[in-house]
Amino acid sequence: MNRTLLLRLKGPMQSWGDSSRFNLRATSATPTKSGVIGLVAAAQGRPRSARIDDLAALQFAVRVDQPGTLLHDYQTAERWQTGGRTALVSRYYLADAVFIAAVSSEDEHVLETMEEALRSPRFPLFLGRRSCPANVDLVIGIVEGDAETALRSLPWQASGTHRATRSRQVSLPIFRDAKDGEPGVEQRDVPISFDQQHRQYGWRTVVAAEPLMLDNPDGRVDDPFFEAVVSA
Repeated sequence: MNRTLLLRLKGPMQSWGDSSRFNLRATSATPTKSGVIGLVAAAQGRPRSARIDDLAALQFAVRVDQPGTLLHDYQTAERWQTGGRTALVSRYYLADAVFIAAVSSEDEHVLETMEEALRSPRFPLFLGRRSCPANVDLVIGIVEGDAETALRSLPWQASGTHRATRSRQVSLPIFRDAKDGEPGVEQRDVPISFDQQHRQYGWRTVVAAEPLMLDNPDGRVDDPFFEAVVSA
């Protein structure tokens, strides 16, 4: 039977790069598999050159509890030692977002080892980039069921302020690894190597599962169109 480790990813800023190029550092709208696996690998104290195929093979899913706001930050970098020209870099972040990441395995010992490491990490933990430290209540715990089932059983984790801006019935998107032969969207975020000299990523198929529908007694609006836009 599968069991699942649930992680709460929230903070002032997150950034989950999946298509960054040159001076444009974008962020995905949801946590990437490579970002969450990197979080686990850092907690376990694995060097960037270490093998991570065992972690990459685990089933992964994510639920969007609070989509956050896209933040665009301009930064400059200058090689002052050599008098080089100033470079302009655009970095994107998600502000005030809350996601639930689920990592599933049939081997409970594997998940218990991960949970222990995340509660007492060897290296600092970040939500995608080093400027985005992980929250202290990162670990929710291990529950029964596969990744999607576990996400459907967990109560909504959004802040009270956010709940008040949503409809009286909310839709929480869920994205998961596809099963064999299942159609979906191809995404290149499976880590093969985190080595800074030769980073490598593979492809996976991502399925948008049926959203989780929940009643929201704190909601102040009753507009299905508004809710569809907010939860997208």
